[in-house]
Amino acid sequence: MTDEPLYCDPQLAQFYDWTNPWPRDFGFFASLVEDGSRVLDLGCGTGIFSTALAERGHRVTGVDPAVAMLEIARNRTGGDAVRWIEADARHLDLADRFDMVLMTGHAFQTMLNRADRAALIGTIARHLGPGAAFFFDSRNPEGKAWERWTPERTRQIQTHPQFGKVEHWTDASLDTATGIVTYGTHYRTENGKQFATRTQIDFAPQPEIAALIKDAGLGVDRWIGDY
Repeated sequence: MTDEPLYCDPQLAQFYDWTNPWPRDFGFFASLVEDGSRVLDLGCGTGIFSTALAERGHRVTGVDPAVAMLEIARNRTGGDAVRWIEADARHLDLADRFDMVLMTGHAFQTMLNRADRAALIGTIARHLGPGAAFFFDSRNPEGKAWERWTPERTRQIQTHPQFGKVEHWTDASLDTATGIVTYGTHYRTENGKQFATRTQIDFAPQPEIAALIKDAGLGVDRWIGDY
């Protein structure tokens, strides 16, 4: 989690925004944040979403354990409007409360076991103010998304502002004993230079997530999506 090269290696972090400029679900997530909210963005990464929320008038704190990602976040346009904190969300305690706590992308899925997920949801509970809400997303394991993460299905060639035309693709494998998916992210530039890393994520089942939320003293307003 905190030491994944995809997030911590500056050479790889530079590709992250390029391949994930504004996921389509970000617009929906932004619509859930009420005007003038104090927002805690856990696993904020390069800060695209945190900065967008700040530009809409929200008071935002972005937290991520990856220094390379936070460096990009701090230096992006509008980044000075966000409070950036380098920390592991499982152990975070800001002695502060927020109107909204959120996790976007697959940040929740970097919690690779039940204990880590329980610690994370405990962090969320600690930071929710009266009447506050949190939201996050996690892929439905029944969809078996990793089976579609093959070089043949994911290979693309796009123009990078620094490297020119870059070919990129993904591959993945499932550890049936643990349920953890390891996926490889690969980039190859026009001059043949290659960047690659492997990352692990878990696909927690909905009943487990529901039980952890209940154990933390929180309640579910609604489930959205394939669940």
